[in-house]
Amino acid sequence: MAPMARQIIFRQIERPRGGQGYDDLEWFFKSLGIGEGRDIEQIAQRIVITLLEHQLPGTGVSVERISQDLEISSSRVNHHIRNLIDAGVVYRHKRQIYLRGNSLQSMVRELRKDALRVLDDLEAAAVEIDRKFGIDE
Repeated sequence: MAPMARQIIFRQIERPRGGQGYDDLEWFFKSLGIGEGRDIEQIAQRIVITLLEHQLPGTGVSVERISQDLEISSSRVNHHIRNLIDAGVVYRHKRQIYLRGNSLQSMVRELRKDALRVLDDLEAAAVEIDRKFGIDE
């Protein structure tokens, strides 16, 4: 079985000055690459906002509830949820969708840990590759 691939995206984008709540949210999402590309209706962002609005600590939100709130089909919600899971932003457990860490701050902390693990693995591999080429730091 192939190892799970996760795409963690970080973009350094200037934060809006004096931004209102949704300006900050839009910047936050763009900085993480959420809702980019073909997601012209910003469904991924809207799913995360729905989770922020409805997720109580220790509880998730059903795809059906998200689908009803956003007035889109469950299959479209599931498509975007799979992408958000791959990005490490949400997770699914027992038919419920959870924001990773239960808050944006906790989610960022978890993403930081993921990024550091990837960078540690890359650094270890780089040392081995450098040695094969006879390169010492």
